[in-house]
Amino acid sequence: MSKNGGPVRMHEYRLDLQLIEAAQKGDTRAFDVLVMRYQTRVFKVVARFVKDPSEILDVCQEVFIKAFRALDKFRGDSSFYTWLYRIAINTSKNYIISQGRRLPDIDIQITDMERFTMRNSPKETGTPERLMMRDEIEHAVYDTIDHLPNDLKTAIMLREIEGMSYEEIADIMHCPVGTVRSRIFRARAAIDRNVLPLLQQ
Repeated sequence: MSKNGGPVRMHEYRLDLQLIEAAQKGDTRAFDVLVMRYQTRVFKVVARFVKDPSEILDVCQEVFIKAFRALDKFRGDSSFYTWLYRIAINTSKNYIISQGRRLPDIDIQITDMERFTMRNSPKETGTPERLMMRDEIEHAVYDTIDHLPNDLKTAIMLREIEGMSYEEIADIMHCPVGTVRSRIFRARAAIDRNVLPLLQQ
């Protein structure tokens, strides 16, 4: 495992490309998984501009609608999150301007917020079939986490549910940061193994 977590990011980059390719071919279930992977990060970005919770959800939904409509234009020149991040920023700014409000004086940088979490995630609407698929995917995620070894479960929960940094997790678990990265990578790989087959149904 490299110090900067390269293998982790490469694994996620390949998974994103696989999902994007499927979504570009018309598989809406693949795009649903992309939404799940990134909805919390988008929520946090939008929340830096928009303060009303109900408005945040509306803007988040608009971000993913725009992303879905523009998905054919994604060429992989940057990571999917970098591309989605720009859409989220522009959509948030446009919303504030459309409401006749003043843009907040903030400078948001792309951070190493990784993967998806379920806590405070904006809820999406859709057909019964899509909602059922989303429920199956969410169940698969949590079921996988429940059956992980304790060290992997603790690491992934602290990272994804509590939003802690690698350094904070390392301090809590009394182990090197590299070990934390390895545990989270293994936990995510197990989750992916159980989620991806659902897309092939």
